[in-house]
Amino acid sequence: MNRGTNTPQTSEVLVDVEPAFRGDESSSDEARYVFSYTVTIHNHSARSMQLLARHWKITQGSGKVQEVRGKGVVGQQPMIGPGQTFRYTSRAILDGPVGVMEGAYTCVDTASQRPFEVEIPPFRLATPNQIH
Repeated sequence: MNRGTNTPQTSEVLVDVEPAFRGDESSSDEARYVFSYTVTIHNHSARSMQLLARHWKITQGSGKVQEVRGKGVVGQQPMIGPGQTFRYTSRAILDGPVGVMEGAYTCVDTASQRPFEVEIPPFRLATPNQIH
């Protein structure tokens, strides 16, 4: 998007993700590896925005790919004002000890009602001591 639009620039909306392995909820015997991930969305633009939907692509270590789409995040469609952040924690369950998640948020500029996408860069999910 160019600066002439009335929409936050995707470079002005940054997404940080902190994944964590949940060993207490996982079971290698059942091929169940649970990870939590805390997402922080930073709105560095001068415009208010609302997160409407999410799209996740989860690639398991086996190569199996799962796509998840839905409204908002953790049951919310948060408004994020200029200079504000929104943080939430969610979970992913894999069938192996390693995977990668990436995706995008569909947002809307609250003043112009113009939609835009915010990329969620790939991040690794791995149990401790994995060398992949």
